[in-house]
Amino acid sequence: MPLYEHVYVARQDVSPAQVEALSDELTSIIKEHGGSIVKTEYWGLRNLQYKIAKNRKGHYSLMHLDAPAEAINEMERQMRIKEDILRFMTLRVEEHDEEPSPVMSRRDRSDRD
Repeated sequence: MPLYEHVYVARQDVSPAQVEALSDELTSIIKEHGGSIVKTEYWGLRNLQYKIAKNRKGHYSLMHLDAPAEAINEMERQMRIKEDILRFMTLRVEEHDEEPSPVMSRRDRSDRD
């Protein structure tokens, strides 16, 4: 099956627990269509470069997916309906990195300083 990286930004006024629930919903959609989630990362509440729908911040999440194209299409269709999701992007990749993403490794370095 093809491999994908998927990042989405949720509204700033939802809680991290609600973002986790959104990720769980997306995971169930992928699994229903025969795919699997390799890894998920919650990047936290971060500043946006510009306002999106009157939001200055957003909750960022990354998902590594191993799923057929139909599963990705259904997940993106569901995301367009949800008002809590501001933006999303899905990219097809050749392979997934086993290490944490650069965003997470940068956060780890700043926590130690």
